[in-house]
Amino acid sequence: MVHSTTSFEVQLAIAVIKTLILLVGGVVTYLAFSAYRRTDDRSLGLLAVGFGLIVVGVLLAGFTFEVLNISLGVGILIESLFAFFGLSTIAYSLRVR
Repeated sequence: MVHSTTSFEVQLAIAVIKTLILLVGGVVTYLAFSAYRRTDDRSLGLLAVGFGLIVVGVLLAGFTFEVLNISLGVGILIESLFAFFGLSTIAYSLRVR
């Protein structure tokens, strides 16, 4: 079953939640990067990159849907790819010695 339309309320809720994710994710990325710069610990640098990828994915998903008028499904696919690579980087950062 494919849904081609969403109500204004759902679009607004998505925009609000994505904005909050962008803000909080940006803070987490900044804190991880600051910790990396203080300690020069490679795992913290990778952690910052992983969170950064997730935040960029959220940004691109909203941008493609709202600004470029590309379907919501494509935006979700883009976000999912960035989330996958971001989480993979975070998982790797936890294994680095």
